Amino acid sequence: MMISPRPSRDLTGPRHRLQAMADYTFRPLSRADRTMFCDWLAQPHIAGWWEDGVTEWALIDRDWDLPCLAMRIVETGGTPFAFVQDYPAHHWPMPQYDDLPATARALDTFLGDPAYLGLGHASGYLRARAQHLRGSCPVVAVDPDPANTRAIAAYRRAGFTAHRKTPSEDGDPVQVMLYH
Repeated sequence: MMISPRPSRDLTGPRHRLQAMADYTFRPLSRADRTMFCDWLAQPHIAGWWEDGVTEWALIDRDWDLPCLAMRIVETGGTPFAFVQDYPAHHWPMPQYDDLPATARALDTFLGDPAYLGLGHASGYLRARAQHLRGSCPVVAVDPDPANTRAIAAYRRAGFTAHRKTPSEDGDPVQVMLYH
């Protein structure tokens, strides 16, 4: 699936070359992505927000065959740079989503390749994915840590709005944000 969410600025270099519209492809995660995925999770900009690659990949292995879970690698220009997954917000016991419609989708993501930081790609692919999901659900939800100001800013630029701060399933606070 390829989606063009918005105009973007011209940049130079093979990893940053954007055209009038940045095109994002959301391909299914494959087992061949494991090394790249784990390398991304070892990046300093992700540390503290996600677990290590071994732990996260074990969760992926556990949930691999769940038909309700869409795990994707985000690419632009044929180059992978981010991970995104979405699922029914009420599939797992997550109290932060209790007040959402029954058919709401939740989304988790990280931009893995640090060469793509600060260039508008996070908000671009988030907007593209949320727009796509809104075609089949009333709202898309995310739940970043309130201290993760970089993620919250990217979600805002993508069109998500603050809904509420509340404890998550593990008791830690989250900032629930919605895309309508």
